[in-house]
Amino acid sequence: MKCNWTIALLIMLALGINATAYAQCRPTHLKCEYLTDPLGIDTQEPRLTWNLAGCTQGGRQVSYSIELGTDPVKLAKNDGIIWRSGKVASDDMLVALPAGKLSSFTHYYWRVTIIDNNGKTATSDVAGFETAMLNKSDWQGGWITDGIDVNEKPAGYFRKAFKAKGAIKSARAYIAAAGLYELQINGKKVGDHRLDPMFTCFDRRNLYVTHDITSMLTTGNNAIGVTLGNGWFNHVSTAVWFFDKAPWRARPKFCMDIRITYQDGTTEVISTDNSWRTSHGPITFNSIYTAEHYDARLEQAGWDTPIFIDTTWKNAIYTSAPSQHIVSQQMYPIRDVKELRPVSVKRLSPLCHVFDLGQNIAGVSEITVRGNAGAKLRLIHGERLKKDGHVDRSNIDYHYRPTNDQDPFQEDILILSGKKEDSFRAKFNYKGFQYVEVVASEPVNLSAQNLKAYFMHSDVPAVGNISSSSTLLNKIWQATNNSYLSNLFGYPTDCPQREKNGWTGDAHIAVETGLYNFDGKTVYEKWMADHRDEQQPNGVLPAIIPTAMWGYDWANGPDWTSTIAIIPWNLYLFYGDTRPLEQNYDNIKRYVDHITSVSPSGLTDWGLGDWIPIKSRSNKELTSSIYYFIDANILAQAAKALGKQADAQTYHALAMKIKDAINAKFYDQQKGIYCSGYQTELSAPLYWRLVPDTERAKVAKNLASRVEADGGLDVGLLGSKTILNALSENGYADLAYKLASNESYPSWGWWIKNGATTLYENWKIEGSSDISLNHIMFGEISAWYYKALGGMFPDPGSPGFKNVILKPNFVSGLERFSATHTGPYGDIISSWQRKGQKVSYEVTIPANSIATLSLKASVIKARSASDEVNLSKPVGGKYILQLQPGFHKFDIQL
Repeated sequence: MKCNWTIALLIMLALGINATAYAQCRPTHLKCEYLTDPLGIDTQEPRLTWNLAGCTQGGRQVSYSIELGTDPVKLAKNDGIIWRSGKVASDDMLVALPAGKLSSFTHYYWRVTIIDNNGKTATSDVAGFETAMLNKSDWQGGWITDGIDVNEKPAGYFRKAFKAKGAIKSARAYIAAAGLYELQINGKKVGDHRLDPMFTCFDRRNLYVTHDITSMLTTGNNAIGVTLGNGWFNHVSTAVWFFDKAPWRARPKFCMDIRITYQDGTTEVISTDNSWRTSHGPITFNSIYTAEHYDARLEQAGWDTPIFIDTTWKNAIYTSAPSQHIVSQQMYPIRDVKELRPVSVKRLSPLCHVFDLGQNIAGVSEITVRGNAGAKLRLIHGERLKKDGHVDRSNIDYHYRPTNDQDPFQEDILILSGKKEDSFRAKFNYKGFQYVEVVASEPVNLSAQNLKAYFMHSDVPAVGNISSSSTLLNKIWQATNNSYLSNLFGYPTDCPQREKNGWTGDAHIAVETGLYNFDGKTVYEKWMADHRDEQQPNGVLPAIIPTAMWGYDWANGPDWTSTIAIIPWNLYLFYGDTRPLEQNYDNIKRYVDHITSVSPSGLTDWGLGDWIPIKSRSNKELTSSIYYFIDANILAQAAKALGKQADAQTYHALAMKIKDAINAKFYDQQKGIYCSGYQTELSAPLYWRLVPDTERAKVAKNLASRVEADGGLDVGLLGSKTILNALSENGYADLAYKLASNESYPSWGWWIKNGATTLYENWKIEGSSDISLNHIMFGEISAWYYKALGGMFPDPGSPGFKNVILKPNFVSGLERFSATHTGPYGDIISSWQRKGQKVSYEVTIPANSIATLSLKASVIKARSASDEVNLSKPVGGKYILQLQPGFHKFDIQL
């Protein structure tokens, strides 16, 4: 009988056997397309990944073999294999299946066998994935809608009754929608996703979602129900972004195939056609931007069940597909991730109650209440309160341009049925808020039990953790996470209330924060497809993505739309996966070539500059030209990684030309400053490696002096990315930590001191504009914790943390710090405790990785003999060590 590893380990311990002597590497965490056992795969070459567990110190994989089949039992017996890789002498843990091996609508199972460096063989458990529409011709359903005018307000409800002819083995629903949908089977909601499908440029690409509905169907009578919401497809609200004028705008529509496999092996497909029935219901208005209105008197009980009589409903009508490119939504979905109850309720009058959730979130509220038929409740959502205790929306409705009073901002409207206790939450909207003010048309009894809220976001798994002896540091890290997640709804946004826009600049500033803390790869890969959809033939990108039309003529210089290069490059660094570079390479190239065509000198003034500065306004030509350099440099490195040697040389030369032009025009060698010597003007060239090596110490010293003279931060958005990093990477980590832990204005700590649970849009905490209280754009500080204090960096020469670069700073004023990041190979842990000038430093490196550790110290003593031998002689007080996989501990004298 074969014991699993946990049982075997317990037996060894009980017998007094040295378990590590018998431990061996085992492949685990098997994923397909970076998801666990996913449904709906429609790529011909899906990526398979795994990592190792149970390895001894220094353990690693030296070869692998993969077997693929359609029967998990046979596969476990080494039978029924339809493809095998054969033994591959490699430590790779990322393998793409070759094209042409997969068929549509097939559940595949796979496993991997590895041999470790001790010659031991181990085979993983069986994992799976299921294909969907590998070919466009696989679709059978037609696109249908309710056929009413685009400006009509009620949401469309659709139903189809059918009979399943026998015992069901499996059933899948494949549903694509232009707009949003909620799917019901026999009176129950399918799955736990929210706001599906994700926002795209609808006339260029649409997404479909695969649901396993096997357990929801029965032999005999069944009913399917679909409710359609407007989403971004039929944007009915008016704001400065012109989504109401989108070229794709129409009534929501959908296409669905329900594919049933019976126990006897036969299949049946229930598809959308004009025999489906449609009507209206209680959702009388819905807007992704503002709110949702619900009249409980209009509920049609059982409308999504087989017994419902739909004779008053009409037939759906066929409509054209929104685009010809319909692909699977392969990403972590939006979910209700956290339920919150009010921490307090204040009764301002018999008709008005204000609920405080205790933290700022993105999501929805849900109210349950009983009252008279026709009684109207207005649920007003906001981030702050007026002095009189009412909700204040003035900080978040700044860009709203209502044409009438029928669509109030962040204000749900509920009309009670009078027949029962009514419960309502928005299905096709989300908001940013901490407070909910409930205003009733007649007195109702309300308490904290009547209302709850849901923190919603793309449910990306956490892969990072920070802990320290500083309560402020911990709170800033958590607030940053809250803002990052509040702005992740299938694409990265700026804020969850005022805009919900995919601002490019905000996203590339915060990308490292996102990737250190969360497994956001699937979301970012989807967003880069949005970039490819939105890019003009000449290479120009809009400032917000996706967009209806806005942003091609303003705000979209290289300091913002460098997302096309920075995001794929960071995905490559963090995951070691070249596919994002391959998919976006031509787009990066087209973008860089466009800038070159309009900026032959190597300098460009195209951009927004250091957005929302504190005092000093940095030179915009400098910062925009720096991002032009970043793009050209990334393009050169991407070309090298992809084996495009001629391009690598061409764009490296371009990057050097830009660098030389910047230094020639903006650097004063005598003074050791760029431009006026403001914090952004010094920190950006330092961080992005434009300062000549011989001048770095001089510029860094001037930057430190400038910070001291300014008495703290004086940067905008671009400088917030570079200021802390430029200081900590150039010998001034203590000063960087002083800025990061400051509690006076302007600082992150100033926000926390004043009650923030998220990051703000402006360093000020009061104002009439640019004052959203849930923005991610100043969120680089969280990545800085990993980089400067944990010292954790990916290596461009060995990406995916194959080689972990470690350069921790044991800053004064912090007694304890620990950073954990789960990369492609497993957990990386960098942890230290400081007492005076003595530091105890601990490192864990996962199997199949190594680390290059750089420590500044006067004396270092390693706890293991191998590390002691590996200690280099210090050069300038710096030790360099090569660490093998496993645990390492050092005692350090600073």
